[in-house]
Formats: sequence, C-alpha cells, structure tokens
Amino acid sequence: MNDKQTIENYLDLGLRDRWYPVVASWEVATSPVGITRLGDNIVLWRDRDGQVHALEDRCPHRGARLSLGWNLGDRVACWYHGVEVKGDGEVADVPAVSNCPMSGSKCVRSYPVIEKHGAVFVWFGLEAEAAPDDLVLPEQLESEQWSSFLCSADWACNHRYAIDNVMDPMHGSYLHCTSHSMAEGERSADMRIVDTEHGFRFEKVGQSGVNFDWVEFGDSGTFWLRLSIPYQQKFGPGGEFWIVGQATPIDEHNTRVFFWRARKVQGWQRDTWRFLYRNRLEKLHWDVLLQDQVILEQMAPAARDHEFLYQHDVGLSRLRRLMKKLAQKQLARIEAAAQPKEATHD
Repeated sequence: MNDKQTIENYLDLGLRDRWYPVVASWEVATSPVGITRLGDNIVLWRDRDGQVHALEDRCPHRGARLSLGWNLGDRVACWYHGVEVKGDGEVADVPAVSNCPMSGSKCVRSYPVIEKHGAVFVWFGLEAEAAPDDLVLPEQLESEQWSSFLCSADWACNHRYAIDNVMDPMHGSYLHCTSHSMAEGERSADMRIVDTEHGFRFEKVGQSGVNFDWVEFGDSGTFWLRLSIPYQQKFGPGGEFWIVGQATPIDEHNTRVFFWRARKVQGWQRDTWRFLYRNRLEKLHWDVLLQDQVILEQMAPAARDHEFLYQHDVGLSRLRRLMKKLAQKQLARIEAAAQPKEATHD
C-alpha cells in the first residue's frame, strides 16, 4: 500500500486526538450499550450517579462483548463468564475463580467521556493513557443566550462525504430549493475563504442571509461545522436559524451525523420557539436532511476518485488538505511509537 492509500484509509476511519459525539444522551439508560465509532467497538453505561463510562467492548477473558452483559454501577459484568470490569478498564472480579491473576489488572482500554448539550462525547486519543484536550464548542451551544435541539441519524456513507456536503454552501440553492428556508437567492456565486479563530469560513461574495450562504469549519478539541440560514418570522422569534454539525465515523462506510438547531432566544420567546419547533418545524428540517442523505448514500462508487472540482469547491479542498496534513502527523507518531526502543548500555 502506498503512502496516499495509507493516508486515505486512515482518514476514512477518522482522525484521533479529538472529541467526537457518539450517541444522544437519551440512548444510554440503565443497560450497557454497544456501539462502533471510528472503527472501535465500545460499550457505554451509566453508573448510579448517572455518569457515562466508555470501555473497549471486549471481555479480557475470552473476548465476548461486554455490552451484552450487566450494568453493576461502577462496572460491567460479562454475560459469558461474569468477569467484572470497572470504568477505568481494571478487572474488579472474576467470580468463577478465586485469586485469579487477572483481578486488579487493567486489561481493556477506557475512554474519557463528557456529556453535554444532549450528546455523549468520547475522546479518541492516539495514545490510550494521554490526557484529553479541552472540549470547546461554538457559542450557539455553550451560551445560555441560545436555545438548541439535537438531532442525529446514521447515514450509509463515509463521514468525509458528510463533511464535504456541509462545506458546500452552493448546493442549498439546488438540492434544497423547495425548502422553506433555502428557496431564495442567486443560483450562482463567487466564493471566498476567510480565516477565523478556530479554522476558516467559506462564503458567497455579495450575498448573506438569503440562503445557505456560508459555512465555518472549526477545530477546538473537536471538529465542528457552523452555518446560519434565513428564517421567516412566522416560524417564531430568534432571528437567523443556526446549525452546528458534526460527523462521527462509525466505520469506513457509515457515519453518525449530529446537528444542533439553534436560535438566540430567552424568556417567553424561548418557550414559544421551542414549542413551535417541536410541533411545526422539526419535520421540515428532517425533510432537508433526508435530501442530503439520499444524495450522499447514492454517490457513484469511489466518487472522490473521479471528481472534477471547480471554484465552489475551494472550501472543501482546503479542508481536505488540512485533514491530510493532520493524518500525516498522526501516522508518523504511530510509526515512531511502533519502532523498537534502542538498547542502552552501561
């Protein structure tokens, strides 16, 4: 396999040393939950205080899935032989054997977890024991002045196609031209890139607040995309409608997408907006997402290998170059760590 193929295969499963949303909070209740993210099999569960834990989904005894077992609070027990593993990956007990040497050993990988904004975020570190970075998200999620809703869905496409789709503001005027929020504006435009604090903004020149006219990529301990689209007054208070999106690889062929829909509203206006969204607007936004899903899941085989990009694709081209450089650095670290240590002599 040549270097280009190695980089592409690595990117297909997602860059490491980042936080990724893995499930919506409501998906983790009392029973262990087994998921695959970035190609890793992971078990999630809540302890008695409601804290979510994440472990490699593998019993250290014979490799059975811990997610098929029992939630014992601070640990999970394997269904196969009852081996109990704590949230830090240490084997707490092997009830079938007294004085088992496996007890007290850290045998499976644990993952740092943060739960916020209705989602469970997991840190996928390049080195298992390294401390995670801070998780910083856009103000539309972090500020109390904003109100948001999370939706998530599984798409049968690689996560890079999902990211490219959001990095392409021009498609709103065509794919979503019958929607309530993207029916207006020019159907051609010049595009430009503007650097921002955490990344860059890709925008139409001379048109803003009319359609899907710009998108921002950010890297702040996690990869995120942010955009705003116009909103008619009849759809409630709060001005522009904002979207913060993330795409988490499941494997090289599937992606879990997360989209927070946000407006800047407080007080009674917040209550009005949230009521309208749940009762009138949510279906409209799912209809738009379904259009994206259909396009991406039906892309021609190996579509990226046969592209003819033009000026509207400058944003996604820049992002691809950035991701490639990050992948090269991470692969170099992996290769260096795999090298045998030089022997030292007195």
